[in-house]
Amino acid sequence: MADRTPPLSVEELRVLVASGEIDTVVLAFPDMQGRLQGKRFAAPFFLDDVLEHGTEGCNYLLAVDTEMNTVDGYAMSSWERGYGDFAMRPDLTTLRRVPWNEGTAMLVADLTWHDGSPVVAAPRQILRRQLERLAEHGFTAHVGTELEFIVFKDSYERAWDSNYRGLTPANQYNVDYSVLGTGRVEPLLRRIRNEMAAAGLTVESAKGECNPGQHEIAFKYDEALVTCDQHAIYKTGAKEIASQEGVSLTFMAKYNEREGNSCHIHLSLQDAHGTNVMAGDGPGGMSPVMRHFLAGQLAALREFSLLYAPTINSYKRFQPGSFAPTAVAWGYDNRTCSLRVVGHGRSMRFENRLPGGDVNPHLAVAGLIAAGLHGIEHALELPDECAGNAYSAGYEQVPTTLHEAAALWENSPIARAAFGDEVVAHYRNMARVEVEAFDAAVTDWELRRSFERL
Repeated sequence: MADRTPPLSVEELRVLVASGEIDTVVLAFPDMQGRLQGKRFAAPFFLDDVLEHGTEGCNYLLAVDTEMNTVDGYAMSSWERGYGDFAMRPDLTTLRRVPWNEGTAMLVADLTWHDGSPVVAAPRQILRRQLERLAEHGFTAHVGTELEFIVFKDSYERAWDSNYRGLTPANQYNVDYSVLGTGRVEPLLRRIRNEMAAAGLTVESAKGECNPGQHEIAFKYDEALVTCDQHAIYKTGAKEIASQEGVSLTFMAKYNEREGNSCHIHLSLQDAHGTNVMAGDGPGGMSPVMRHFLAGQLAALREFSLLYAPTINSYKRFQPGSFAPTAVAWGYDNRTCSLRVVGHGRSMRFENRLPGGDVNPHLAVAGLIAAGLHGIEHALELPDECAGNAYSAGYEQVPTTLHEAAALWENSPIARAAFGDEVVAHYRNMARVEVEAFDAAVTDWELRRSFERL
């Protein structure tokens, strides 16, 4: 990543701590599920000790399920290995204020073992490795994520106590692009937008979406690692702000049978001079680099679906005619395809439409880069575009279950070449844990269907 001015410098932090304006510093890292895990430090202690030396965290944080249960099958962390610590090293380029928490600043951490070697299965380290590979070709990746969520008038506590039944959405009807509809929740959206801007994110816009209560706030694209870090900060911050307002919001990929929460990811490549190398004189204004990179996306799409759709719930989005993709296909500005080419010249890029709101951005973007490099390094040829309805055009289909996606990932030579056996095994185990937990659960659907009638 290029040198960049952080939203808050260490010198500025020292002044704010000395004046009493900042009293708490959060140091956190994205876990397998893309959540921020870490510690809150007294600000003077952070400056005197943690800033230089870092801190430690239990390595089970990369070996638990969504509910923080310890589970077996992970090589790096287990009862047999004693559940020791890894080191959390502050990345000073991520230092920023947290306006929604009074007197608070935060940083994102990189994870290393105590000998200084990286924790290779950590999402941020996985992405760093792919960015290093990309840099060897002279390129940097710029990324934008479009994250949707559904707002409910109920608090998180009430939602929990009601088993998430009977919640009241903030809108009662489709408010896609509706200024009137978004006005219903503008105080919440405005607070999220303004406080994210004060935390160093560049806000573009907010708009309504199709599912009742569904909205999207978009942020300007940035370097890949910056965007992914900011995505995780935004996701945590939006939930915290909603909680403070007495409401709740969810990013889950498919909350109900209506439209799911997507997280479309846009990616472009630049060279050392800042030129978009995806633009060129070829068909559609694409360069050979773009065509190879996009061909790599298609070649790896099914095998990398685990990185784009990491939960059982993720696969409920993939329904024909839903604006969520089912076909392994690409097209120019074609929202029926998994891969959509948009822009021209400086703005030439592609959009991967598979990810939902539950995606871990660090893993997904690492997958996009690894797939693209596979296309470049093997000079893959891009097939013809889909100019019509990809849902009904007979293309190969994206996986329909997490079980299928995990098997494709585990047996993928592309994944093993790009990420290594340790990373492949680690995330294959994550999927196994999720599938086994779901298979053992008795769902509301089964109770309604079977309690009396069978």
